[in-house]
Amino acid sequence: MLTMFFPKLNDLKLTNAVRAFYRSALYPFVIAALMALAEIFAMEIAVYYLYLILATVGLFFCEDALCILPMACCGYMTFAYKNNPGKFPETTAFSRRENLIQLFVIVALGAVLLIGRLVTFLITHPTRRVPALSLGFLLLGIAYLLGGVGTEGYVFAKDFPYALVQILSLCFFYFYFYYSVDWEKVKKSYIFVVFLAIGVGMLAEIGAMYAHEGVFRQLENGRWEVNRGALGTGWGVYNNVGCIMAMCVPAPFYFAAKNDKWGWAFTLLGCVFMLGVAFTQSRGSILFGAVVFVMCVVALLIKSKGKNRIRNLVIFAALLIGLAIGLAFFRDRLSALFSAFKTGLDDSDRFNLYRGCVENLKSSPLVGVGFQNSAGYSIHPGTFTPRRAHNTVFQLVASGGELALLAYLFHRMQTLWLWLKKPNFEKTMAAFIIAALILTSIVDCNFFNIGPGLLYGCVLVYMERCANAEAEKGIEN
Repeated sequence: MLTMFFPKLNDLKLTNAVRAFYRSALYPFVIAALMALAEIFAMEIAVYYLYLILATVGLFFCEDALCILPMACCGYMTFAYKNNPGKFPETTAFSRRENLIQLFVIVALGAVLLIGRLVTFLITHPTRRVPALSLGFLLLGIAYLLGGVGTEGYVFAKDFPYALVQILSLCFFYFYFYYSVDWEKVKKSYIFVVFLAIGVGMLAEIGAMYAHEGVFRQLENGRWEVNRGALGTGWGVYNNVGCIMAMCVPAPFYFAAKNDKWGWAFTLLGCVFMLGVAFTQSRGSILFGAVVFVMCVVALLIKSKGKNRIRNLVIFAALLIGLAIGLAFFRDRLSALFSAFKTGLDDSDRFNLYRGCVENLKSSPLVGVGFQNSAGYSIHPGTFTPRRAHNTVFQLVASGGELALLAYLFHRMQTLWLWLKKPNFEKTMAAFIIAALILTSIVDCNFFNIGPGLLYGCVLVYMERCANAEAEKGIEN
């Protein structure tokens, strides 16, 4: 913003150095490292101050608001397990008034910065372009906000704010970055650098989960096993962690295909990311993360050439052999370590939730019964977040009825068209990131969690403005 009022700043070496840092691959890793530090060591407030400082410098001296995108993706995963009000209501840092005041000040200053950067960018980059997904998001937002209106049990003060947060989590950053970033100057690999950094940070958070009390428990026969119920973070349970980790899986495979010399190293990292998904103990994330993993492997083998393809084939062959040996000779130990598999096909009360959603649809076919009543009751009485259906379609028809389902299908058709219209490798791998969210949401409520929605919007605007085949001016790699 400052360079708009003081053009001579553009000629300073310091300004160019600052811009180079914020556009570099290092910067997203700095943001992701701070994310992991905040969650693991309960340093949220300190990290938020650092985020605010980095945002201020970036927005003042950089040419656009791209510096905010890694923070938009990482911010949700900063909340620490030790400060989880559901587990430690009396000791959480956010129960103290002074911390809430600091958090409010940080958010308020951040909002002012974001608005200021958006306005100044629109002044210097006027446009009449309308984002391609606007109509779909508009219809989905209307359906969300109308969900449950006029039905028994609908409470405007609870249902409307939650529905508003839901739709904003999906589309706010899609629209913001559409109008505040000069995408023609963004490297086409940028979003994959961000998700690569998030994946590394998530591995650290997953590792830290295993230090929680009660994770390892001894059975009557003297053996030890993992109690997956004790796994979690301050921002979500193991299913939520598994979804985010699964969304990161395509990132290393993108670089594995693009880098002939060191592609094999990224392939190994992609396998480690999938192992990280397994260690979240989330059955849905493991199942559908594996589907995305296979899709990435196929795309990699098609895209890679020569020695790089041969190296990748060797790695995958070794992986299959190692997996076969593990299942043949260490089945009991693997079963104790990955307790998710012991649960088998148990539905964990999901089918009852689904039946309840169908009944809610029958009682109010057009607009459903709203988010607060769609699955029967809240997770904790008096909390903002209600219990959800653990399935996107059932949640939609229960919360917003036929109107919400039709709006979602229209939105999904638009996103598919965004991918399939002049497809390329960048758009395909970005689509795999979104596929991880959509697929895991078949058995979990990830699409209706706030965090994944923030990442969802960022990936969509990247696909439209940077990875699009028409964006020939976009910088390669």
